[in-house]
Amino acid sequence: MERITISLDEELAQAFDELIAARGYSNRSEAVRDMLRAQLEELRQARNDSQHCIANLSYVYNHHERDLAERLVALQHDHHDITISSMHAHLDHEHCIESVILRGPTDVVRRFANSLIAERGVRHGLLNLVSVTMKKDLRSRAAGHRHDHGGTEHPTHVHVKPRS
Repeated sequence: MERITISLDEELAQAFDELIAARGYSNRSEAVRDMLRAQLEELRQARNDSQHCIANLSYVYNHHERDLAERLVALQHDHHDITISSMHAHLDHEHCIESVILRGPTDVVRRFANSLIAERGVRHGLLNLVSVTMKKDLRSRAAGHRHDHGGTEHPTHVHVKPRS
């Protein structure tokens, strides 16, 4: 790990300490690392430097809206190649919240999320993207391979590593 030193005026240092306490950080270094990661990710997304991502798409919708639940499920099925998982919860007699985990090419994930959020009756849609590097493990399904977590065998799959 590389060590850096920064200087802050007293007022800014106090405000920073209040911020990290409010967010529950145990030290300044962790807070600075998270802020840097967030800014670097924001820059990557703004410049479209991210080829692949993992993402969480969350939205609230009125399940009484005509055919909306069926349209949302159909959209997810139409994009089964990027839709990893979804969770559904009931908020009241009319509203539901869903959270959908996505993985794939950033532009494809973003277009899918935008189309789903644009559906009539969907409200409060929010996409959280994290840039990743993806490496496909080309070992055969029959041979499997070993990981450090117990030596279990896995079929061919993709390793996803968040960019820092």
